[in-house]
This record gives sequence, C-alpha cells and structure tokens, in this order.
Amino acid sequence: MNELRLKGRRALVTGAARGIGLAAAVRLGHEGAEIIAVDMEGSSWDELRSQISAAGRNLLIHEGDVASSDHWSTLVARIGDQAGGIDILFNNAGVSGPSSPLWDYSEADFDHVMRVNCRGVFLGMKFCTPLLKRNGGSIINMSSVSGLGGGRSLFAYNASKHAVIGMTKVGAIELAEFGIRVNAICPAMTETAMMLDLEVGKTPTEIAELRGRMTAMIPLGRYADPSEIATVVAFLASDDSSFITGTAMPVDGGLKAQ
Repeated sequence: MNELRLKGRRALVTGAARGIGLAAAVRLGHEGAEIIAVDMEGSSWDELRSQISAAGRNLLIHEGDVASSDHWSTLVARIGDQAGGIDILFNNAGVSGPSSPLWDYSEADFDHVMRVNCRGVFLGMKFCTPLLKRNGGSIINMSSVSGLGGGRSLFAYNASKHAVIGMTKVGAIELAEFGIRVNAICPAMTETAMMLDLEVGKTPTEIAELRGRMTAMIPLGRYADPSEIATVVAFLASDDSSFITGTAMPVDGGLKAQ
C-alpha cells in the first residue's frame, strides 16, 4: 500500500460506518486522505474512529439522510468551515430492499430503495460538484453487478444500480471540463451486513443453500471481502486512474466474464 498516494486530499464517504464504506474510509485514510464520514443517525463510529486515529488522519463525522437536500446543504456548509473542500467523493450509501418478485413488490419499498440508492447519489454529486470544481477530483459511485444485468427478486435494487451507472456516465461527460472524473464500481456478493440481511429468517440449511448458489456463480468461488472493494475505490480516487472516467468497473471474481 502506498500511504502517500492520497496525502493532503479530503475524501467524503457516505455509508461509512460499516461494510464497504467503512473499509473504504479506512483504506483512503491509510493512503493519506483526511476523511469526512457520513451515515445515518445513531450509527456506531468506534471502529472508524480507532482506525483513522491509528492512521494519523483527521476525521469529521456527519450523521443524516443522504436522500435529503437539507442534509447535504448542512454538510457542505460544515465542510466549507472545517475542511475547506473535498477532493474525493465516494457515494456508497445504499439499501438492498426486500427480496420479492416484481408482482408482489410494494410501491413503498420501491420508492424507498430508489430514494436512497438513486436520489442519494444524485444529491451527493449535485452538492459536492462545486467543492470539487475548485481543484478537480474523483467521484466514485457505488453500483453493483446487478447494475450490469438482470436478476430476480431485488427489482428496485437492480433498477437503482442501473440508474447509478447512467448517472455516472452523464456526470463523467458533464464534469470532465472541470477535471472531475466520475466512475462506478460494480461489486459482486460481498461479506457485508447488507448481504447478510438476505439470510435473515432462513434456517442454517437454507443459508447454506443460498450461499452455495451465490458462490457457484462466481469463478473465484467466494464472496468478496470489503477490503478488496476498498482497494478499487482507492485506485479510482488516486492519480493512478487519471485517464479513467465514465466507467462501470466490475469487481466480481469473474462473475460477468461468463
């Protein structure tokens, strides 16, 4: 790991209290970035505080709703006062929604998933663009392999992750003139609480069968670790990816190679 690759840069990470967001915030911090961490009210921050302190970086924590423009207005003002700006935005916060076939999928569940996964990414890009325009920078949006194809049961989730890729491509074109790169990452199944939510209420046998079906689709034969996704976030945040924009990058153990 090159600890100086992001030295002096400021990274805003949403959904930073757990899972991929936590792993990414830690990785960016260890590579030199100062961290602005965003998640829901009442989130547990002990692990992130410990990790960022160990890395010797500054940490600014902000709690709120990523799908609220009021939240973003308050956050941007706070960043202006306390951090001066940002250089990296990782729009990671998201929800999976219920597992249900299309004909049983409720409108309320659909609206909730789209609100967080789409509106949250849109508002992050919208409100952070003026901060990034000052020096250029990198926006990384969290999509999924579900944004690269179809699937079953997670109707709104799949739809939202396709939308994130669309927003990424438009953003890449519109923001290029300001030196802002915009990319999406598309992980396959990853060992996170969101993935484990799909196992809630199932028997041990059902969980084993579910995991067996999931891993059978992945040539590398396992779920990703959040740290493996974080390495790609750090790459896209750095100058090592200086000529990459508008991409939707699979991080999927070979799933989409088949």
